[in-house]
Amino acid sequence: MNANMDANFTKELARKFNARVRENQFSGAVLVRRGKTDLFRRAYGFANRTWNIKNKVDMRFRIASVGKMFTAAAVMQLIEAGKMNLDMRVVEFLDLRGTKLPPEATVYHMLTMTSGIADWINENAEDFDAEWEKFCRAYPVYQFRRDADYLPVFSQLEPYGAVGEKFRYNGAGFMLLGLMIEKATGLSYFDYVRKNIFARADMTQTDFIDLDDVHPNVAEGYIPIKDENGAMNGRRKNIYSTTAGGAADGGSTSTLDDLVRFSRALRDGKLFKKELVETMLTPKVIADENPRWRYGFGCFILLDEQEQILHWGHTGEEDGVSCRLLYYPKQKLDVVILGNQSSCAVKVVRDIHELICGEKL
Repeated sequence: MNANMDANFTKELARKFNARVRENQFSGAVLVRRGKTDLFRRAYGFANRTWNIKNKVDMRFRIASVGKMFTAAAVMQLIEAGKMNLDMRVVEFLDLRGTKLPPEATVYHMLTMTSGIADWINENAEDFDAEWEKFCRAYPVYQFRRDADYLPVFSQLEPYGAVGEKFRYNGAGFMLLGLMIEKATGLSYFDYVRKNIFARADMTQTDFIDLDDVHPNVAEGYIPIKDENGAMNGRRKNIYSTTAGGAADGGSTSTLDDLVRFSRALRDGKLFKKELVETMLTPKVIADENPRWRYGFGCFILLDEQEQILHWGHTGEEDGVSCRLLYYPKQKLDVVILGNQSSCAVKVVRDIHELICGEKL
């Protein structure tokens, strides 16, 4: 895009966002950046609705599964250091014999979500809301604050399928990777990532903040309340419907700028050598009924009709949280969407993609 196209992009995207906000479809902050130039940097809605505190562009938001990229990056660092490898068997390394976890499942299978293991919550349930309500009645979600807390939930469940058979979205595999990181380094998962990902990428506003922690400049998460016709008639906080702490499958808190810093540090080889960066960002498995969607190591990758990469990155969705971290290599655009309202990034990321690529997502 040239200067005129950039101006048109900014104007049209502002128009689309204003329409979404008027219809109560988005609350949060958005950044589209090329190099050092911000083509779009706006905040909408409220960080705290009780006190009418508006969202700001430097606000910190919980980012849910976007954090899977941090775990994948940490694993690549340990592979580079010789402390882990892609063929390492997870059950053997963690001494989890006697569980229902398949002994032949490896680090590769966890990174690509092809392990077949049961997840701690069935992401593909026909009625996920009902599944989640059932889970919350069985388990006190406020007690889930580290990877080990989830292990008893999924380790004795029957696998969904055979190892390596196909992609199936899975957070439990990343939790196992988190436990492997802890055993390989002698550090907690959180401390390892703070020291070797956040600090090295200069992500000064990013951390693992529990939902009930008191920290400045953190947006609260809100869940829309809808009437029988699907119209929003209120909101409630997500404090009773989201796990309290973060884990290796996501749940850290970050900002627009910090996530761009992470993406750039990753692709510039500042976190580990570029050869391994390419390995991480190379499509490994088909991740959707649409074969253009692939999964690498802890990242979704969208291909064009010629199987060239349109963008890579990750989604982040939980009650009161809706985020995207994307990079468009052809246009050299960083895109970050941080939403503090359930599912609110879904439609706006389509708006952004259509303006960038001229196609519907």
